[in-house]
Amino acid sequence: MTDFWRLVRTMIATHRGTFVWAWVFAFISASGVGVGLFAFGPVIKLILDDGGRTLADLAQGYNAGNPVIAVPAWLISRLPTDRFEGVALIVGALGLLTLVGAIANFLHQYLSMTLCTRAVADLRQRAFRHIIALPLTTVIARGPSEFISRIMRDTVELQRGLISLTSKAIAQLTKGAVALVVAFAYDYRLSLIAIVVAPILAAALKKIGTRIRRGTRSALKSQEGLLRVATETIGGLRAVKACTGESDAAARFAVINEDVVREELKVRTARAMSPPIVETLAVFAIAALCLVAAKQIIDGHLEFTQFLVVLTALGVAGASFRPLAGLINEIQASSAPAQRLLDVLDLEVESSGPARPALPRHATSIEFRDVVFRYPGSDQPALDGVTLAVRHGQRIAVVGPNGCGKTTLIGLLPRLHVPAAGAVLIDGVDLATVDLPSLRQQIGVVTQDTVLFQGSIADNIAYGVEGATRAQIVDAARKAHADRFINEISGAYDADLAEFGSSLSGGQRQRLAIARAILRDPSILILDEATSQIDAESEEQINLALAEFCAGRTAIIVAHRLSTVLHADVIVVMDAGRIVDHGTHVELLERCPLYQRLTNTQLVAAT
Repeated sequence: MTDFWRLVRTMIATHRGTFVWAWVFAFISASGVGVGLFAFGPVIKLILDDGGRTLADLAQGYNAGNPVIAVPAWLISRLPTDRFEGVALIVGALGLLTLVGAIANFLHQYLSMTLCTRAVADLRQRAFRHIIALPLTTVIARGPSEFISRIMRDTVELQRGLISLTSKAIAQLTKGAVALVVAFAYDYRLSLIAIVVAPILAAALKKIGTRIRRGTRSALKSQEGLLRVATETIGGLRAVKACTGESDAAARFAVINEDVVREELKVRTARAMSPPIVETLAVFAIAALCLVAAKQIIDGHLEFTQFLVVLTALGVAGASFRPLAGLINEIQASSAPAQRLLDVLDLEVESSGPARPALPRHATSIEFRDVVFRYPGSDQPALDGVTLAVRHGQRIAVVGPNGCGKTTLIGLLPRLHVPAAGAVLIDGVDLATVDLPSLRQQIGVVTQDTVLFQGSIADNIAYGVEGATRAQIVDAARKAHADRFINEISGAYDADLAEFGSSLSGGQRQRLAIARAILRDPSILILDEATSQIDAESEEQINLALAEFCAGRTAIIVAHRLSTVLHADVIVVMDAGRIVDHGTHVELLERCPLYQRLTNTQLVAAT
């Protein structure tokens, strides 16, 4: 439960005013219940007393006992002398008090739910910002579905526990506590019997709560797997249908779904045990209470009126405390998502550590110096001792068989990956020592799998570039040869894209990505199969545009197209995480067997 209370403390510190007012209104509501219970005794006495005592007589008798708070004499003089009028006065006052209590209860619930909703929204935002600031390697190793599950599912589970605590538990605790005070004020001996049951009840609930907490943690873990399978299947539905893999996908989902059911049923068993345990202990407590009270009344040591008030007060306390068993279960269950969320928030982000100096705009060189990189869980390094020097303004093509480390190599430049050994330097400055945003702001990246976001075409081109004007967006689109097809779409630049840009062809999506990179005005341009889904005519036009745009910039290109390779100043050949050769197309054809094989089998000529 430590993690849950850690988040509760954060919530209180952030929304202290709302929390305090929620407590204030909870006590006002509970105080109304307490005053009503206190008034119950005089009403009973006025109705049942054969001595003819009035409300004023009862007040004077109360003062005769030297109470801490006495009834003022001026108030006693104004109390009705008729017994029925006294009862009517108390009942009317209780009605008014009930109205005040109801308003206070509403305000308590309103503020508590507002508090929980705001606090969880803040936590959700904080978790999302933290996750997108994590190193890419961390996200790849643990899987996006795990983090999505924690943002969406775990925050919902946590909110249930917070509402149970602040909205329900506080209300029930305050009412129950006030009712117990009334019971003790009338007769402490009978009240002690009820108190004796509390430690036994607490021990039972603690044991049940432990089972609920463990079961909830396992259920949330299983739900991550369910989300992963659902995301993979629905996101890749085209491939599933093309391979007639519907049955296999359904079977995988069914296996994990059964795991979720099994874990949730374990929690169900623990939850189901709680109410009968509480009810059984309550029955035994009431039975003991009645026996002791009967003995006291028979022996003349207890008035029947006192017994009724104590029994009523304890009944109200019991009715208030009874839901706490279920509420404690909810709070216990929330400790699992709290722990999982804090596990994420405790992960180290990319920019952690002391402030670093900004990287000046690239102007001289890029150097990979004995770089080694290994993906988590992999036995073999993706890059093994890579050394490469690139002059500013050069256009470098990187080629090699699939899995040789091309994409990993270019991922080191914007520090999407951090080398395990060696260093990457720009203009002689180690990238590990510079401010990360200042590095990435001067790099434009276009990948084979273009990522577009929900929004207009203009918004997608301007993604990540603050203050871009419409003229700048249109100019970038023209340079990427995207302006023509954009204007053919209804709405043009203001047209909304379907999810992931699925309403566009692959080539159109890549042109938008190229326009996005051009708009950034980068000093370094990284193209990873950027023209793989574009026809030969468009490719030639884009190559000419890129050649013009790359003037005065360094371009590093991963390519399978022969035309792209031929436009490069230097071609780098990679194999098994190493650079095996580099040079011009003619030089490599003469001396590099791997490049010769790639030219014949993998590098695709424009058609």
